[in-house]
Amino acid sequence: MSSGGLTLKRRTLVAGLAVLTLSLAGCSSSVSGVAEPAASADGTTARIAASLDSMLLTPADFPAPYQAIVLSPQAVAQAAADLGGIPAGAKVEPAGCKPPTQDYGPDSTAMIVGTDNDKRATVTVELTRVDRPLAARKAEIGQCLDVTTTKDGATAHVTTKILPGPPIDADDTAAMRQTVTSGESGAEVKQSMLTLVGQVGDVRVSATYMSFGAGKPDSATLDQVFTEAVQKVRAA
Repeated sequence: MSSGGLTLKRRTLVAGLAVLTLSLAGCSSSVSGVAEPAASADGTTARIAASLDSMLLTPADFPAPYQAIVLSPQAVAQAAADLGGIPAGAKVEPAGCKPPTQDYGPDSTAMIVGTDNDKRATVTVELTRVDRPLAARKAEIGQCLDVTTTKDGATAHVTTKILPGPPIDADDTAAMRQTVTSGESGAEVKQSMLTLVGQVGDVRVSATYMSFGAGKPDSATLDQVFTEAVQKVRAA
């Protein structure tokens, strides 16, 4: 695939949710509480019995003007790659920075995407079942702040900045700003994501604002849906 093909692919979100983006400013969280890592007696994450689908936000939980849809398991895999900035099957340098293998079945991953068509931006909430604390994943990301990906002859650069985790009632939290730069010099495309993460037991909650165009990130909506998503898991 040519670099132009990769650029076009990066401009397309799953289920036809096209967006354009710019580097995002920081996110201000208004939620309260203190994150304290928690685990079961044997050191593993405590399991939450409720299904992911039952804990996922619904389209009605997204404020206007966001139009939200719950993604099918088939669509989730592609959307997750878009949000992470690393295409499936891509060569990654450093080699140890490939994302962990993820099961996209309904018992392992659930995702809802809200789109602001005017701003051509999205807010995505993802729930995943995990078998280790968030601290382990944060340590991995900290070793992979500057990554180069290559697929079908096209190269992209993924940079990550770790931000303070949002204060919310979860076992642990994290936040990061990522920028994916692809395309040839003079015709580069920058895809930027601002992500809030919280873990409750064995369920990891991620909320990501993604955009390709000019303008400030919608921090208020990102905070709102993230807070509601974590609270819904906590209440399960």
